Amino acid sequence: MSNVKSRAGFVDTEKGKEVREKLQLMTEDDRYNTASSYSANGALYPDNSMPFIDKHMSYLIVHPQLDPDQYLANVRLITRKR
Repeated sequence: MSNVKSRAGFVDTEKGKEVREKLQLMTEDDRYNTASSYSANGALYPDNSMPFIDKHMSYLIVHPQLDPDQYLANVRLITRKR
């Protein structure tokens, strides 16, 4: 549980801002499938649709052991339209 707390401020760090910017660029690029995902959290997402950026930022926050650059590289590979 302490790992989650140590990464809670990730969004406000330089690396967090860089990751968010790169995810934003991916959503603007037609080469990637960046559709929203279903979310059961109706309080946070009233339409039950979690945006692509929120999904991946949340994942990085919950998994602090991940290298953000490697994670982004994998997301690019997985979401690339063929």
